[in-house]
Amino acid sequence: MIAWIPDLFYLNRRFEGGVALVCDEAGTIARVAPVEELRDEKKINLPRRAILPGMVNAHSHVFQRVIRGKTEHRTSQRDSFWSWREMMYSAATRLKPEDIYDVSRMAFLEMALSGITAVGEFHYLHHAPDGKPYDDPNLLAKEVIRAAGDMGLRIALLRVAYARSGFETEANPKQFRFIEADSEIYLRNLETLAKSVRSPTVREGKLTNQALADARASDTVWIGIAPHSIRAVPLPYSKEVVAYADEHDLKVHMHVAEQPAEVSACIEEHGRTPVALLVTEGLLSERFTAVHAIHVTPKAIPSFARTGAMVCACPTTERNLGDGVVPAEEYLKNGVAICLGTDSHTQIDLLEDARELEYHLRLQKLERAVLDHQSQVSSLKSQALASLLFDCATVNGARSIGAPSGSLEAGKPADFFTLDLDDPSVAGASTDDLLPAIVFSSSRAAMREVVVSGKPIVSEGQHLIQEEVVERFTELQKRLWS
Repeated sequence: MIAWIPDLFYLNRRFEGGVALVCDEAGTIARVAPVEELRDEKKINLPRRAILPGMVNAHSHVFQRVIRGKTEHRTSQRDSFWSWREMMYSAATRLKPEDIYDVSRMAFLEMALSGITAVGEFHYLHHAPDGKPYDDPNLLAKEVIRAAGDMGLRIALLRVAYARSGFETEANPKQFRFIEADSEIYLRNLETLAKSVRSPTVREGKLTNQALADARASDTVWIGIAPHSIRAVPLPYSKEVVAYADEHDLKVHMHVAEQPAEVSACIEEHGRTPVALLVTEGLLSERFTAVHAIHVTPKAIPSFARTGAMVCACPTTERNLGDGVVPAEEYLKNGVAICLGTDSHTQIDLLEDARELEYHLRLQKLERAVLDHQSQVSSLKSQALASLLFDCATVNGARSIGAPSGSLEAGKPADFFTLDLDDPSVAGASTDDLLPAIVFSSSRAAMREVVVSGKPIVSEGQHLIQEEVVERFTELQKRLWS
């Protein structure tokens, strides 16, 4: 047994001292115990550190990390998501399989350094740039999975179904890498990928990556289904793949109502808004996460609550692209859970996404603490809002992608990060206001150790293979953009 002993431990939504996290050799939490009760455990002291559960990034497109800084200029009289998308597509056509591996490692490195221990990768690069399938139709997905494994992160590979440019829209050659024309092809490739993920392998004489009891995932890599959007997937195709997810108890993620033009196109094709279509066709469920879900009507929001569906907000991307503001207050008032994603990776800092979920509403409403509806009834008044936002970055994200982590309790994996209590961004905080200081003010530099299944992947703010990953990515960027 190993006992991790910090100065402060985040337990039951508050910080406590004199507590240790005890895990077994497999990296599973055995118990959270008072330090004085420790006996023969190997003790790892973490002075001036706080331990918090690892965060879960529910929505990522790792390949888009290559365009960071390349799109921050006006390309037309009215620059928008749609003009940005063309630049993103142009970059996507240049990436070789080994490039996908290198950019994935770079994005996952940043996630690890910021306290993220699990990610939902919304993966839609399937083919060669000309649209021809590789001999292995899951080659690029496997490169992403390999990168996550090398960086020490858990990954839900949310394999994307993509069939067209849009309703009555001419095919865009820049999208040929994404397209699998029908649900039969998509599901066949999905099943092949799932089989490869859950197949046991032997490394250094030890059996690893064994399937869980549900026979669909390991505890480090698993598969989900992701119809890209209503505009990119015809309704019959979406219904077939979601029915497969229902039958096999897989998570379903889908871009929903990110842009007004998407809503208008859905009404033109189906006579209904995206959310109304999902409701009337029976596609929403407790397995479903609607990504963005910005341009929705108040009448539509209770539909998510009735079905148990979640919303994934990606505030740093949504503000970068000018998408709009997720109506988080209305979702939460209606009992709809919200998780968070870093999406296009303009910035990889899930706590920034957490605080922007609230800050965007403050700018809209010209008031403060918009999402704080619990402080008047909570015994932890000063921490109620910060706790809500931190849940979005942890337990809600874990539920969305099916991660075994998200909280620190017996039986769960020991996935956590430590925060330097002397970092200038949080120095001087008391135990009562430390969580608000972390959520609203901490710097990513305050993260010092990151542990997944009881194994450190970041120590003293440095990933174990950081130098090589950065060097390879820098070379990639020179080749792509020189």
